[in-house]
Order: sequence, then C-alpha cells, then structure tokens
Amino acid sequence: SGSFFDDDELPSAVRLEILKKAAELGVQKVVVESRPEFITPERVGECVERFAGLEVAIGLETSDDFVREKFINKGFSFKDFLRAAKVVKSEEACLRTYLLMKPPFLTEHAALEDVVRSARAVTFSDVLSLNLCNVQRNTFLEKLWWERHYRPPWLWSAVEALKRIKEFYEGVLISDPVGAGSQRGAHNCGRCDKKVAAAIRRFSVTQDLNVFAEMTCDCVEQWLKILELEEFVFGVITDHD
Repeated sequence: SGSFFDDDELPSAVRLEILKKAAELGVQKVVVESRPEFITPERVGECVERFAGLEVAIGLETSDDFVREKFINKGFSFKDFLRAAKVVKSEEACLRTYLLMKPPFLTEHAALEDVVRSARAVTFSDVLSLNLCNVQRNTFLEKLWWERHYRPPWLWSAVEALKRIKEFYEGVLISDPVGAGSQRGAHNCGRCDKKVAAAIRRFSVTQDLNVFAEMTCDCVEQWLKILELEEFVFGVITDHD
C-alpha cells in the first residue's frame, strides 16, 4: 500500500533490494501500488529488470473525472492515469486497476453504471479489482453515513457489476468485499450476505460466473426497486437498514 515509486516513501535502492530479495526467495509475483505521478519509465524499468513478475496497481476508482475529483478527491485525472498505465505496459509490468463501487453522492443505479462504464474504459488492464466502498472511522463518509445520507453498496450490485464486466473484459476480474455483511460494508438484507460475499470471493479465484447461478433471496426485489426508484428520492433521510 502507498506509492511504491515515490522516492520519499521508498528510495530506489530500497525498492530494488526488496525486489531482489523477492526474486531470491522464488516469489512469483509482487504487487505494488502507486499514484500515477510517481510512475516513470526509469523507475518501473529498473524494477522490472530486478523482478520480472511485477504488477503495478493504480487506484483509478472511476473513469469519470468529475466523480473522481469532486466525490472521491483523488487529485489526478483520467489522462494522468492513462499516461501512467502506458508506462507500466511499455515497461512490461502487469497493470492492475482499482475501481471503486459507490463513492458518496451516487445512487445505487448510478454507482453500478459508473463502475461498468469505467471498466469498459480500462479493458487494457491485466487485472481489474472491484473495490466495494466501506465506511471507515473518522472520515467524511462516516459523517454522511451517521447522518443517513449514505449506504454502502448492495452485494447484489457487486454481483451484477461482475457479471456485466465479464461480458466484455478478458483479463482477471477480482473483488474482495471487505466488511461485507456489516452496516459499514457492502451488504444486502443480512440473511444472504455471507453466502453472496462468499460467492464473490469464489468468483475472484475461479473467474467462473456459474458461482452466482440460481443465487437469490427475498431481498432481490427490494434491491431492484431501489435501482428503479432511488433516483426520485435520493437525499431523503432514512434509517439504517
């Protein structure tokens, strides 16, 4: 976590020593994260020379610049991401792109459409990681959540997103629903949460959409109604479900 290619976090000598040790231990893959501005041909290139199985992960979150800037506050543009992604690919490292499902101020339907549209914009990624937004303590999102202006995504929305993305994306598609089943994490009605979260994790390992076959619950109808009607009542204060 952090920015592996930021010299203030990890000097070049430290980066190379970490990768050298990984190679000596027979590690097959090392996944590192970085913001786009620290990704340069020189930094990535010297790391790939030291360790061929390097995967570089970038938290794009969304292809929509307005959502990323105003709702997530990432501080970089889609153009910045594309530049960094090109560097990663040209230096023959693997590219992992993080997409965030349901940042604040988006309805369930808008969040679902945003993450599918974003995935379509970055199909050149070797790995797509669908991250389901959860409520962390002492954040602005927690304030919205306490005031009942935010609900984490439904697990059904994550399943639907994975199904739709897999229709056009040929790379590895993964999702680890952290905090699933809790009020602060992605959840459905409570009765089916563990089962659906487990299926999402199985899909991430197998890439087999059949893990979702015949999976249902009484709350599916409620979720579908929310997708249909929430646009008309968005912002209305409701109790935590």
